[in-house]
Amino acid sequence: MEAVKTPHQSPQSQAPGAAISKPPAIMEKTKVAKQHAPQNKQTIHYPFWFGGSASSMAACVRLQTRTGDMPKSMSGTFVHIVKNNGARGLYNGLSASLLRQLTYSTTRFGIYEELKDRFTTENKAPSFGLLVAMASASGFVGGFAGNPADVLNVRMQQDAALPPSQRRNYTHALDGLVKMTKLEGFSSWYRGIWPNSIRAAAMTAGQLASYDMCKRLLIRMTPMEDNLATHFTSSFMAGVAAATITSPIDVIKTRVMSASGKSSMPKLLGEIYAAEGLRWMFKGWVPSFLRLGPQTIATFLFLESHRKLYRKMNGIEDKKLE
Repeated sequence: MEAVKTPHQSPQSQAPGAAISKPPAIMEKTKVAKQHAPQNKQTIHYPFWFGGSASSMAACVRLQTRTGDMPKSMSGTFVHIVKNNGARGLYNGLSASLLRQLTYSTTRFGIYEELKDRFTTENKAPSFGLLVAMASASGFVGGFAGNPADVLNVRMQQDAALPPSQRRNYTHALDGLVKMTKLEGFSSWYRGIWPNSIRAAAMTAGQLASYDMCKRLLIRMTPMEDNLATHFTSSFMAGVAAATITSPIDVIKTRVMSASGKSSMPKLLGEIYAAEGLRWMFKGWVPSFLRLGPQTIATFLFLESHRKLYRKMNGIEDKKLE
């Protein structure tokens, strides 16, 4: 009697609870596919004020401007300030610096993070070009928000380098705002607004976009993980980028804000070029980096600490975060 061939049973026709075995080839393909499947990233909406808070914590780093008969070297300037104004003189303008961070940095970090959240999907982060565009726009708006405090910051830091008869002697940021308004009008709040906003756009692109991209590349292409070493390395590179990009703008901004009278931008550039040539563009790059580098590193380390604490307080898994 010829044996009856039974047709292949579908998974639905098998007895309940029966294991369904797969050929080895299919199992291997499935394993490889899982290994190469895109990993979903947790997208977390951090509080708007984190950037301003982290920047304020890093705001105690100060670079004194040198004018008049002050020494040309950084060490000489440091000794000159301490000798003539005491150790407290190194922190002239701290209240203005804090006010600047609470306005300027809160605005630029907040807008940038909001835009980044909107353009980030589960499996795709924004490109570097898009990060630069978002950071530049955020920094430009932040420049407007922080300009009054920035004018105060420049003036209060420069006071120690001026002869006693020429010092403005603002006791703190609010006192400076009141005196500026009484003596020069509200227009003094926005002295140098355009170079300052352009500088803020370049600074934010150099810092925030560079930091995010460096951090992303280090995590993806090296054995490094989302930890302190990666944060430090990324923030160091961001400081180098920011100092290089903003060096020419810093020179112009400081000259405009410290001026007593009105001077057009073309005229100012002509005067600087006639006196110093093209060297003015990167004049003071080293002290600029020595100020921006540590401040940028401190800002991002504080920011990452804010984020880590926020994730811990909200019970969010602390891995695979970008």
